[in-house]
Amino acid sequence: MGIGELISTYGEIYLQSLMKTWGMTLISFCLAMIIALVITVMRVSPMRPLRMAGDLYVQIFRNIPGVSLLVIVVYALPYLQLTLPYETCALVTITLVVSAFASENLMTGINTIGVGQIEAARSVGLSFGQILRHVVIPQALRSVVLPMTNLLIGTLLTTALASQVPLNPPELTGMVNYVNSRSVGGIGAFFISALGYAGTSVIIGLIGNRLDQRVRILR
Repeated sequence: MGIGELISTYGEIYLQSLMKTWGMTLISFCLAMIIALVITVMRVSPMRPLRMAGDLYVQIFRNIPGVSLLVIVVYALPYLQLTLPYETCALVTITLVVSAFASENLMTGINTIGVGQIEAARSVGLSFGQILRHVVIPQALRSVVLPMTNLLIGTLLTTALASQVPLNPPELTGMVNYVNSRSVGGIGAFFISALGYAGTSVIIGLIGNRLDQRVRILR
């Protein structure tokens, strides 16, 4: 089938798949950022057990292949009497992986903050939590807009993991399997899905660059 025929036949489902991909990207990235903030606070905590737990979390989920983690979530959790819908399993997998990398980005942002600012905050009597809330986290977030933009694009591409489980409608990569199981989509099916990823990534990159220019800290 040609690209025009594919679009005329499966165009509506392709659009649904694109929306599914966007939704999974947004949900998993937002959840990952929340978890990453918590993990990062643990990693800079004055309490050694918390630092060790935070570092362990990052090392585990940063170094496990996404497909392997998805298999564990889908097939191992039922042995613990916890069975999740396939889409939830995919979201959990993506969130765990992305949160580990997001924490590393935040740590990089924190390392750009001068020691003098931390000492000044301590000298005026701010507690550890207040220093994080008013000095460290805001500056760290402003410093990592571009790395987080790249991570958001990475999250978009990582949603392709969901093609390994049955979803209705499928996400963009799963849509290729959907098309080829019903007709001979060939390379055209991949090309249309690739356009969805590429177009979205370009838009995210443009927005990220514009945001970085507005909030960047000039040193």
